[in-house]
Amino acid sequence: MASADYNKELHIALLAVQRASLLTKSVFHSHSKGTLDKADASPVTIGDFGAQALIISALQHNFPGDEIVAEEEAKDLREKNSVKQTVWDLVQQAKLEDKSGEEALGGGIKDADSMLDIIDKGDSKGGSKGRIWAIDPIDGTKGFLRGGQYAVCLALMVDGDVKVGVLGCPNLPVDDSEALTENIGADASDAEGKGVLFSAVQGKGADSRPLGKGALAKESKISMKAVSNISDATFCESVEAGHSSQGDAANIAKKLGITKPSVRMDSQAKYGSIARGAGDLYLRLPVKKDYVEKIWDHAAGDLIVREAGGQVTDVEGKRLDFSVGRTLQRNKGVIAAPKDVHDTVIKAVSEVLGGK
Repeated sequence: MASADYNKELHIALLAVQRASLLTKSVFHSHSKGTLDKADASPVTIGDFGAQALIISALQHNFPGDEIVAEEEAKDLREKNSVKQTVWDLVQQAKLEDKSGEEALGGGIKDADSMLDIIDKGDSKGGSKGRIWAIDPIDGTKGFLRGGQYAVCLALMVDGDVKVGVLGCPNLPVDDSEALTENIGADASDAEGKGVLFSAVQGKGADSRPLGKGALAKESKISMKAVSNISDATFCESVEAGHSSQGDAANIAKKLGITKPSVRMDSQAKYGSIARGAGDLYLRLPVKKDYVEKIWDHAAGDLIVREAGGQVTDVEGKRLDFSVGRTLQRNKGVIAAPKDVHDTVIKAVSEVLGGK
């Protein structure tokens, strides 16, 4: 049953992402992460499949009429019985670790074969009508595999507009005031003091809370840090050069007078980090003309940053448009920054990219 104020949607999303994050943490610590190769050559792990199954199961139990856009499909698992069994065991383990969410999230998945059917429920084409959830079960899979930052991501869009966003970031510090360091994107851990859930509901601001087990921890309001002198700003970008033009980002930083090295990390952990003021800017610059972003890579982070007082647009200053399917086909790149300096950043971006 949907709620008018999205309180129920937020609660279920937080519980589902927390449970899925517990599953990913158990895989993060294993030596064999069960890597498979999809047709597009990007790595997929048993953690992706397990996390997606848990989240979709929770959404179907609570909002059976909603559509779901999710990154993974189960055909690879259908062809690999041993991997399917491993994913099923992880799903069962996560539920045992997180019993307190059982009533809210539902009894869920009956067996390994029904788990595959649930994974495949994320096949919505998206669009501008109705309630559609976007899931990235492990955003930043390469970071996850190399022991860096990653995020479990979930967002609800209603008629193409993002209303609820949740990010689970097991390897980020709980402390919102802890500044980003250059090496945060590598050699990460979920040791004591790590693991945070970011969330936002449209019009209600953004929050963070420690990632735990069972009942949700108390939330704290977060907000973007005011940037009085943009040359003092810290900017985040992707680790993978194939995801964002690092050379262009360096030239933009130079134009803005920024001398600090960029902080490179995988996943929407970048959105969460700037939303709470640990960083200031997030630049994701097109690497080629035909590259199109996926909605699940940005929907939750976009809302969280905007509700924390920031502005998120593409490189031309247009709002990200989540209403046209599974991709952001009307946008190029992403610029996220505090509102008072966003225009300045866009101007620098335009000058660098326009001069090419």
